[in-house]
Amino acid sequence: MPAASARRHRKRRLKAEINVVPYIDVMLVLLIIFMVTAPLLNLGTDIQLPESHAKSLVVPKEPVVVSLYADGRYALMIERDNREVGAEELTAKLGALRRQNPQLTVLVRGDRDASYQTIMAGIDLINAAGVSKVSLISLPAEGRD
Repeated sequence: MPAASARRHRKRRLKAEINVVPYIDVMLVLLIIFMVTAPLLNLGTDIQLPESHAKSLVVPKEPVVVSLYADGRYALMIERDNREVGAEELTAKLGALRRQNPQLTVLVRGDRDASYQTIMAGIDLINAAGVSKVSLISLPAEGRD
């Protein structure tokens, strides 16, 4: 009898170990998901802004930003959603935004390598949409006086 009761006693004994294999699997899946989605979260565009000593203006909470590339392409960023658009689409979308908000201010991010004519063509498109408040974005000049 003592051998049978010893076997029963071993069967009732609780394991005090945690099986970590499922947690490792979940961690690896999450790591893969973040590694795949992180490069897709590019909120800005790759534009080399010119430097300036101009003072900063008050920026609206959710600014509308038009990016002007050196090769003449345009990108429109509304509420952190940045998309490349054509000239007609840019004018149409800005016109719709201006009809919703007559006091709309558009910030222009012009590439430093873009010609003056390219920047002016972009500003002309913004003005054609009925937006009269346009500001240029630049980087602060570092130690140049």
